[in-house]
Amino acid sequence: MATKVGVIGAGGMLQYHAAGFREAGAEIVAVADPASGAAAKAAEKWGIAEAYQSVEAMLAECKDLDAVSIIVPNKFHAPLALQCLKAGKHVFCEKPPALKASEVEEMIAAADAAGKKLMFNFNNRARPESQAMKSYIDSGVVGTINSAQAKWIRRTGIPGFGGWFTTKELSGGGPVIDLLHMIDLALYFMGYPEPAHVLANTFDTFITDKNFKGPWGIPDRADGTNNVEAAAHGFVTFKTGQVLTLQVSWAEMVKREEVSVVFQGTGAGGKVERLFGRDGLDETAIDTCELYVQENGNSVNRSIVTPACEDMGRSHSARNFIEAIEGKAEALNTPDQALNLMKIIDALYQSAETGKPISI
Repeated sequence: MATKVGVIGAGGMLQYHAAGFREAGAEIVAVADPASGAAAKAAEKWGIAEAYQSVEAMLAECKDLDAVSIIVPNKFHAPLALQCLKAGKHVFCEKPPALKASEVEEMIAAADAAGKKLMFNFNNRARPESQAMKSYIDSGVVGTINSAQAKWIRRTGIPGFGGWFTTKELSGGGPVIDLLHMIDLALYFMGYPEPAHVLANTFDTFITDKNFKGPWGIPDRADGTNNVEAAAHGFVTFKTGQVLTLQVSWAEMVKREEVSVVFQGTGAGGKVERLFGRDGLDETAIDTCELYVQENGNSVNRSIVTPACEDMGRSHSARNFIEAIEGKAEALNTPDQALNLMKIIDALYQSAETGKPISI
């Protein structure tokens, strides 16, 4: 029998969740969104049987729901995940996992109590380049990754002004939260070591400058708030002795958007990178996956050829959630990893605020 899924949130990410769930053989039976008419419109567009204006109604009326996908502003990730887990549903939640680490701890406790899967859409792990690189790491070619550099930088990439993205109460932060994928991917490659210390600073230089708005057409709100960072730089040490440098920005004086993880291992170095011609537009992207090794006295750079993936692993990530529920595949991410990631993000903001290194 097909796994039955309900989706909370009728925004643009629904197309990728729907595609991945259906690729895995799941049935999307309901969509819920509090905005008037949004759920009905999405249901019609994506061929979903039932539409609701409240999560409560969906959970009450769709008795045979096995799992729920959460695609809403960051503030509501934890409350909705808790509500669905307590209702006995598996949960697939968009990134970030929550606004802070303590919320993730509550989510983990609820998942454990319910005996249900809790996974997050760290879709960049599911990209072909990332999976190819991970196979080299798992095979031992790379050895231990001593150091890594995670970068997601944009020149003109602020996602609107005064909306939920730029309102800390709703988003939890700016690009550190929004573009956390490369931090997560670096940790994934490194074996998700336990963090020890974080030193970081944030910059809000351009956060109210509309010359730095991204190309997504998200409406501005004149009466809204812009109280998050535009850029952040940091350094993380781990209890294993490994280190991570990070740079994330929506608006920073850089040449072009760059999305990358570079690492230096005891057996090989490597890079997974995506370059955009214009901030945020996937169709202009150039993907790279490379290994750096010493062979026969020579410095050799291996170019790893992988299939094109315009959705940056989004549908594969959703498919993996269904396959993990059904025991057909290992989950691409775990709640404990999400907790470690949020501990690092919490410490990054705390370090920026206090001007001091933070012990985790």
